[in-house]
Amino acid sequence: MREAAANTLVMVLAGGQGERLYPLTRDRAKPAVPFAGSYRLIDFTLSNCLNSGLRRVLVLTQYKSDSLNRHVRLGWSIFNREIGEYIDILPPQQRMSSDWYLGTAHAIYQNIYLLEHERPTNVLVLSGDHVYRMDYMSMLERHVANDADVTVACRQEPVESAAGALGVVATDEDLRATAFEEKPAQPRTVVGRDDVCLCSMGVYVFKTEALVRRVIYDAKRGSTHDFGRDVLPSMVEQGDRVFAYPFEGRYWRDVGTIDAYWHAHMELIGVQPVFNLYDRDWPVRGLPHSRPPAKTVFGGGPDGAPRTEISNSLISNGAIISGACVRDSVIGPDVHIEVGSRIERSIIFDGVRIGRNVTIQKAVIDKRNVIPDNARIGVDHAWDSRHFSVSQEGVVVMPKSIPFPPF
Repeated sequence: MREAAANTLVMVLAGGQGERLYPLTRDRAKPAVPFAGSYRLIDFTLSNCLNSGLRRVLVLTQYKSDSLNRHVRLGWSIFNREIGEYIDILPPQQRMSSDWYLGTAHAIYQNIYLLEHERPTNVLVLSGDHVYRMDYMSMLERHVANDADVTVACRQEPVESAAGALGVVATDEDLRATAFEEKPAQPRTVVGRDDVCLCSMGVYVFKTEALVRRVIYDAKRGSTHDFGRDVLPSMVEQGDRVFAYPFEGRYWRDVGTIDAYWHAHMELIGVQPVFNLYDRDWPVRGLPHSRPPAKTVFGGGPDGAPRTEISNSLISNGAIISGACVRDSVIGPDVHIEVGSRIERSIIFDGVRIGRNVTIQKAVIDKRNVIPDNARIGVDHAWDSRHFSVSQEGVVVMPKSIPFPPF
């Protein structure tokens, strides 16, 4: 399938605001939100492209894209343009109208000129803010074999999880779509079963001709200009060849809310996590950093020095933990944690300084914050709610670079 890879252009939609992930998206686009200490969310999509052998990639940005642009430029300038390989950042051009991107389909519509210039046979449209591992070439093979106008990657979800939350595809026995509904209250179930639905993952392979025709049609009518809400339902209704591709992996997460983001991190630190960051056969690439190794100071002993305790946690390069306890947590690069502090079920971003005798529980601490001695986060719900954001499930989020409130 080397020829198919060479004739496929990847367009990564990375302009989303990520409103439900606020305040982590206060100063950055959702795909630029840090994840698992050493990565950004977009690294998982781009790593899938790299590992799948797809080397022509356009990243469409829009909302607060400075840190995302810098990350992609510094971390992903790895392809050889002389042989037609690239990962390019593409901000809104307003070529087709004076509007900014109004939806996922409109983002592609505004960049039709690139499809005319590159002339790919197929276009792989991806979201830049999901966490998963997927070989896109297998999906591309199925797309070509079915002579499909579009192929939609899907995974089975329980009916109760899909209802009102996910795009649902109904198919015949050959997996050709007979209906596509975005977040239906009563989703259609898989053929032969009444307990699960086939749900869209936001991963699409289009024939270029079909994609161009459909986004132009969508741009000329009143709609939300979204693939899931508008374009795909219309294609099914009008008889286009729309097929579902069953996702064969075990793990896919839309970390679009604070609670989903926190849970995804807690899944990573398990003894045998479903999503394995240490898989050498399918590595996740991020921005390389020239930082020293992580370091622990004080191990306890007869001199009475406080003991450093770390369990079920990810500790990034440059972190220094001095006589503190870290449990069930993700510690980002260059984080310093001082004597007597206790961090539990929390996510600490780059460069945070945590003083002595601090307690942090079930929290997300954004970059470049300084937590003073004896501070408490995640202990007093009323106090946390007055000063920080608190999710529905009680995850406390401290925004980036703010003065610590009086306590």
